[in-house]
Amino acid sequence: MSRPLIQKILAGALLLGSPITPAFAQQGTQQAKETQDMETSFIKIDDDISLRHMVVGNAGAKGTVLLLHGFPETLFAWHDIARGLSQDYEVHAFDWPGFGQSSRPATDRFAYAPRDYAKVLKAYIDKAGIDRSKLTIYATDIGALPALLAALDEPDIARTIIVGDFAPFNRPEYLHERLQRLKSKSSSDIARVELNAGRDEVLANAFTRGLPPESKFELSSEFKEDIARGWSHGELTSADAFYHYYSHFTRDQDFLDANLGRLKTPVKVVWGADDLYIKKEMGVEFAQRAHAGLTLLPGTGHYPHLQFPQQAIEEIRASLP
Repeated sequence: MSRPLIQKILAGALLLGSPITPAFAQQGTQQAKETQDMETSFIKIDDDISLRHMVVGNAGAKGTVLLLHGFPETLFAWHDIARGLSQDYEVHAFDWPGFGQSSRPATDRFAYAPRDYAKVLKAYIDKAGIDRSKLTIYATDIGALPALLAALDEPDIARTIIVGDFAPFNRPEYLHERLQRLKSKSSSDIARVELNAGRDEVLANAFTRGLPPESKFELSSEFKEDIARGWSHGELTSADAFYHYYSHFTRDQDFLDANLGRLKTPVKVVWGADDLYIKKEMGVEFAQRAHAGLTLLPGTGHYPHLQFPQQAIEEIRASLP
């Protein structure tokens, strides 16, 4: 796609994004903390994988929302958003294999590739008994490509998929240097060692890196403790899972690139305009090629759902009955 076209799309898309202020987000989230029960338990996917999952039930739900986290998150990333949606919807989230408290099978049994995560996603929807016709999937970072791969296989996987701040295509120039290193075998092993050795630095800085002081936000102590506790849950760390995901990433990106014309599930793109890790041009190109709606959020980094949770709630509500 030509640079002038990208610039025109960017200019129009920036008009669409208007993140809600943190004060308003906090107020809206607080008002939504009401009667619904939030249950966390385990669900068996197959002989190798059990997922820790969270379900916020609602007997009169208008639909279902499934929230898919990224790196280095766990399902705790979604607590506020789940409660904010629970007045009207049933909400699900789970830890991907390799993250939080979910299983970490050996790599000769599970590759931790986007394609493998897509199979986990499809199995979860079936095992949890979710009505696909009333389902919205909200997927960010490493959760987004598996959702789209699943949709290529099964167009009825969901009523709508919202994706953002991920790398659908093999465009290293749009990636932060740390991510570029994971895509190259010559540097990925060193990057893996550094990620594991720098766990505390990752948890302290990854979520707000590159944001100006006035845009930085705090994670709850509960969330930070859950990430730290789950990082080394088992022999394979979350950094190891991320490394293995990237070792297969280009293959699965290329598959999506070649088959994007077959994507029939309605898709919306929501992207932090100031994303340091994956440039907004990636989101613009994907939205243009997938004929998807695009919201670029000014002043927002790689984790819009954490920085402005009320904005995520509104995007999800807009996609549901």
